[in-house]
Amino acid sequence: MDFTTILQLTADDMRAVNTLIQQRLHSDVALVNQLSHYIINSGGKRLRPLLALICARACGYQGDRHIDVAAIIEFIHTATLLHDDVVDESDLRRGKETANNVWGNQAAVLVGDFLYSRSFEMMVDVGSMRVMEILASTTNVIAEGEVLQLLNCHDPDTTEERYMEVIHSKTARLFEAACQLGAVLAGKSPEEEQAMARYGMHLGTAFQLVDDMLDYTASSEAMGKNVGDDLAEGKPTLPLIVALRQSNGTTAQMLRDSIEHGGLENLAQIIQAIRDTNALNYTAELAKREAQLAIEHLKYLPASPHRQALEALAWFSTNRSH
Repeated sequence: MDFTTILQLTADDMRAVNTLIQQRLHSDVALVNQLSHYIINSGGKRLRPLLALICARACGYQGDRHIDVAAIIEFIHTATLLHDDVVDESDLRRGKETANNVWGNQAAVLVGDFLYSRSFEMMVDVGSMRVMEILASTTNVIAEGEVLQLLNCHDPDTTEERYMEVIHSKTARLFEAACQLGAVLAGKSPEEEQAMARYGMHLGTAFQLVDDMLDYTASSEAMGKNVGDDLAEGKPTLPLIVALRQSNGTTAQMLRDSIEHGGLENLAQIIQAIRDTNALNYTAELAKREAQLAIEHLKYLPASPHRQALEALAWFSTNRSH
C-alpha cells in the first residue's frame, strides 16, 4: 500500500479534521488568526493526525471523536514547531519562511501558547479523562524533551543513549499518543492500548532517525529546510555522534569543534566523515529496526485495510526522501 492509497483510505476523515482545524483556529485577535493559519496551512504530511485516524479505525472505532483527537494532535504538533523554530533560530521550514522569521519571536511563542491552550479546550469537549490524561502527560514529556535537547546542544560528549532519550520524548511521544488514543476511543483492553502506544513510539523513533539522516543527505528543496541545520545549531544527532565515535586525530577534533561552536564552515568535511564512518548506514539500520518493532506490535489488530496502512506507514517512515 503506497502513501496515496493511505490518504484515499482516510480522505473523508481527514477532510473532517481539516474543517475542524480551520474552525478551531479562529480567534478575535487578527494576528493569532494570521500566524496560526500560516503555519497550519504551510504543508506537511499531517502524519500524526493521520495515525490517530487510522489507529481508531483499525481498532474498530465507529464514532467521530477521533476527528477531534486528530485535530488536537495537529495543534499540539504545530505549537511545538512554533516554539522549536524560536529556540533553534530557524528561518526555513517546509520550504517557507518560519513564522518567527516573518512575525518575530514574541508573536510565534505567544501563538504557540494559543494553540496549546486551544488544544486543551478541545480535550475538554472530547469528554474523556483518559484522553486528557494521555495528552496532558504527552505535552509535559515533549517539553522535557525540548529541554534535554537544549542541554545536549554544543556538547560533543552527548551519547547515543542521551540522543535516543531526546527523540523518544521530543518526537516519538506524540506519535505514541496519537496511536494510543485510537485504542482508547475504541475501548480496547490495557494490553491492546499499550501495543498501539508501542507501535507509535517505535514508528516515531524511526521517523526522527531518518529526519536526522536527511539533514546531511537531502537537498534543501526536498527537505524544505536548510541542509546542515542541525549542525549549524550545534545539535549532535546520531549520524554526527557515530562519526565522532568512530573517528580519531584531526577528524575527531574537527567534529568536536563543529559541535561546540556550531556553524557550517566544515560541512563538506563533516559529511565526508559521516560517510567514511558508515554513520548513515548505522542510522538507517537502526531506523529499519524500529520500523520492524512497530509492525510487531500490530499483532493484536484484526486484518483490515487500516492495519495494512499502519504497516505501510512504518516502512514509509524509513523509505522517504523528505
